Amino acid sequence: MPSLNEILAVILGGGVGKRLYPLTRQRAKPAVPIAGKYRLIDVPISNCINSGINRIAVLTQFNSVSLHRHITQTYTFDDFHRGWVQILAAEQTPRSADWYQGTADAVRKQLFEIKATGAKYVLILAGDHLYRMDYELMAAFHWENNADITVAVQPVAAQEAYRFGLLKRTADHRIVAFVEKPRDAEILSQFVSRDDPEYPYLGSMGIYIFNTNVLVELLEETTQEDFGGQIIPNAIHTHTVVGFDFDGYWEDIGTIRSFYETNLRLALPDAPFNFYDPVRPIYTRPRYLPGSVFDGATLHNVLISDGCKIHRAEISDCVIGLRSQIADGVRLSKTILMGADYYDTPETIHASGIPIGVGKNCDIEGAIIDKNVRIGEGVVIKPFPRGTELDSGTWAVQDGIVVVPKSTVLHPGTYIGPD
Repeated sequence: MPSLNEILAVILGGGVGKRLYPLTRQRAKPAVPIAGKYRLIDVPISNCINSGINRIAVLTQFNSVSLHRHITQTYTFDDFHRGWVQILAAEQTPRSADWYQGTADAVRKQLFEIKATGAKYVLILAGDHLYRMDYELMAAFHWENNADITVAVQPVAAQEAYRFGLLKRTADHRIVAFVEKPRDAEILSQFVSRDDPEYPYLGSMGIYIFNTNVLVELLEETTQEDFGGQIIPNAIHTHTVVGFDFDGYWEDIGTIRSFYETNLRLALPDAPFNFYDPVRPIYTRPRYLPGSVFDGATLHNVLISDGCKIHRAEISDCVIGLRSQIADGVRLSKTILMGADYYDTPETIHASGIPIGVGKNCDIEGAIIDKNVRIGEGVVIKPFPRGTELDSGTWAVQDGIVVVPKSTVLHPGTYIGPD
C-alpha cells in the first residue's frame, strides 16, 4: 500500500465569489468566517491534518490578503515536522499571463510546483465546504481499485440535483456517465441511480484523487478549464475513474442562503455538524481573548465565541462572533453577528462616534452582520421576502437575507426592511 506521504493536497481558493457577495467584497470565499471563530479554509486544512496528509498547497487568486494572513498565522508546523501549508498565488509567468480560468486551469498553471513536490498522488479539494472526512479512507479506496481518478460521491436530493455533477456507476464502483449541473428533465431521468425517491441521484462532492501522472497528462494535453464540467466527464472514457461513497454531513457553502442556514443550524443543540469532536478537531488561529461576559442577557439556541460582552439583550437562534459587543435592550433573532477584529479604544473610536457592535434598543432579525460593523441606537433590520435581491451600497439583500458588509456604519434610527 502506498504511503500518505506520497499525497499532495491542493485546495482551490475560489474565484470572485459572486454568490457570497457582499461577504466576499473584501475577502476570498475560503476566508469568510463561519461558526463564530473559524474560517471556511480551516475545514479542508483540518481534514488533511487529521487524515495524516501534511503537504498542503492552497491556490489563491481573488481578494486573497486576509486568506494569506490567516493561513500564515495559523498553520506553521515546527522544524521537526515534514509537513507544510504553502500558498500558490496566481501569477504572471513566461508561460501564462492570464488569471485562473477555472478549477482545472488553476491546477494547470501550478503544475510546475506540483511536480516539484514529487508527490505520486494529488488530492483536489474545495475551500468552501463544511464536512469532516478521513481522506485516508478515500486514498485506500483509490489504491485498492487501481484507479487513475477517484471522485468522492454522496446521495443528492431531487430538488438539489441541478447544483451538482451527477454520475452513474457500475457494481465495481467505476463511473460510466457524468453530467455537470443538469436541468433538463430527460437528462435527470437518465441519472436516477438510487431506489430512494427523496435522494435518487449520486453527486460529485468536488473532491478528487488523481494519480499525478494522469493529472499532468490530462492538463497538459488539453485546454479544458474545469474538472467537473470537462476533465472528469471526458476522463471516464479513457481512464479508470471510480466513485468513493461518503455518508457523513457535507454542505456546499456556495450561496448567501446556504451560508446563513448552515451557520444557524450550528447553534442548535443537535447541530448536524460537530465542532466539538476531540479526536478530529477543526483548527483555527489561536487567539488570546478573555471569556465572554453576560450581564442579564436572555439566550436561546445561541452559539457564542470568545471575548464578547453582552448586556441585557434578548438573543435567539443566532451565531455571535469574536469580540461582539451587544448593548442593553437589543433583540437579535435568526442573525449571524460576525463580531470584530479588534476592540475599540479611545484612539480607535470612529469619527461617527458609534462604537463597534450593536447599540441600545436595536431590533435585528434575519440578517448577516459582517465584522467591525457599527450599529447605532434604535436600528431596526427585518428580513425581506425570500428571493428579494437588492444592493443599496451600504447594505445588500440576497435571497431575502439582509447583509451588512464589513466596517459599515449604520446611524441611529436606521430602518432596513420591507416597506
